[in-house]
Amino acid sequence: MEPDSSQHSSQPARRDFFKTAAAGVLLLKPETVFGTQANSAVEVGLIGCGGRGNWIGAFFPEFAGARIVALADVIRDRLDATQSSFKVDPSRTYYGPDAYRELIASKVDAVAIETPPYFHPEQARAAVDAGKHVYLAKPVAVDVPGCRSIVESGKRAQGKRSFLVDFQTRSQPVFQDAVARVERGDIGKPVFAQVFYYAGRPSPDKAKPGMDPGQGRILNFYMDRVLGGDIIVEQNIHVIDLANWFLGGHPLAAYGSGGRTDWSGTRFDCGDAYDHFLVNFTYPNGVQADFSSNQLTNSFSDLCVRCFGIKGAVDSHYGGLVRITGENAWEGAKKDDTFRQGAINNVKAFIDSIQTGKLLNNADQAVESNLTAILGRTAAYQNRTVTWEELLRSEEKFEANLKLRW
Repeated sequence: MEPDSSQHSSQPARRDFFKTAAAGVLLLKPETVFGTQANSAVEVGLIGCGGRGNWIGAFFPEFAGARIVALADVIRDRLDATQSSFKVDPSRTYYGPDAYRELIASKVDAVAIETPPYFHPEQARAAVDAGKHVYLAKPVAVDVPGCRSIVESGKRAQGKRSFLVDFQTRSQPVFQDAVARVERGDIGKPVFAQVFYYAGRPSPDKAKPGMDPGQGRILNFYMDRVLGGDIIVEQNIHVIDLANWFLGGHPLAAYGSGGRTDWSGTRFDCGDAYDHFLVNFTYPNGVQADFSSNQLTNSFSDLCVRCFGIKGAVDSHYGGLVRITGENAWEGAKKDDTFRQGAINNVKAFIDSIQTGKLLNNADQAVESNLTAILGRTAAYQNRTVTWEELLRSEEKFEANLKLRW
């Protein structure tokens, strides 16, 4: 389900940046979609063999009947462990700086990209250019140029291959129902939103003795500003995407602040990402969204989006309660299995799209939410108001300078 942006009459038409269709569907003969008969298993290559890659990779055979036939990574022990787990032929495991290119050039129908976000634009582009279907982890990029690259890759894939970014709330029926109820006016016109993502500090993965420093950064990319995009982009995007969905589009401006606590001497002393953000997003028609996040303590954790109108409020929690209170009260779910079931739904939909030819493409939507997170990050880093139009003109490109040794 896509948000209806027509409800915001003052919102400019989505510009040239967003000319990709959000959910393109092209009917093809199933046997022409990936070069094998429709009842054959789709062969998938997994790029990125960390925790997320192993977790999501297992869903392809278990729930969609696909086969993981090739692996790529830049950390040898993770590659070897995943090869053993998925029983992949050793000749189909690729290691080193060109591993993803070698995998993409091999005989696979699709690739699942589960690497640090910094690498997503380059890897997605290579996969699309090679004619592969793409299943991509969010966020799609860490900077505006990277987002532009994803838009272009989405355009190149349109009508030829599926290009699906894994946002779990979008695939869950209870959230689809909640958004539909807001769009039809059950809470009245949205006026204000409360958006937050509170979680504990992740424990870093320790680099092995003698490991290249760049590989150590990759192990903990979620705490690395450049490799992960900072927590507001790498993790908080879940609730930011949901806020955009409820409010029917992206904000026009943001003002923010944030910072990083001194973690020296603790087991959490890793990386350079902020551990708290406070941002005010201004959406069309004067709608204000109060966003905050932190990774300070496990004593309180919740991912929540609430939108308020004069008739009531929608109260939604990632993996928890989803409901509407007020004149049109509705109990959607007391606890929703968003994280796991949402990912399973996306994997099944992706493989089904390959087998049936009903191609999926949500690159445009994913980039819009990604840019919203970058807008908030930019406002917080610079402690000032940043407009959407100003953000789109940004040419700032993050550079990792990993200089990995092989």
